Amino acid sequence: MKKKFVVEGLCCPNCAAKMETAIKKLNGVNEATINLMTQKLVIDGDEELMPEIIKEAENIVKRIEPGTRLKNA
Repeated sequence: MKKKFVVEGLCCPNCAAKMETAIKKLNGVNEATINLMTQKLVIDGDEELMPEIIKEAENIVKRIEPGTRLKNA
C-alpha cells in the first residue's frame, strides 16, 4: 500500500535524506522516498501496519527538523 504526504516546512536536503533513511528502517516499510523539490513523501508498506508507520514517520520528521509536519497529499 502506498501513501503520499506533503512534508510542510522541509528545506534541508541533509534532513530529507536522514528522514528517508530512518523511515525506510521502520517495521513494515518496503520503500520510502522524499523529494525535496516537491516536498513529497511516498511510503510503500504493509497495509495492516500503515497507521503505526505513519505515526512513527511523523515523529521522525518532527525530531529531525522541528517545525515540519506531514499532511495527506
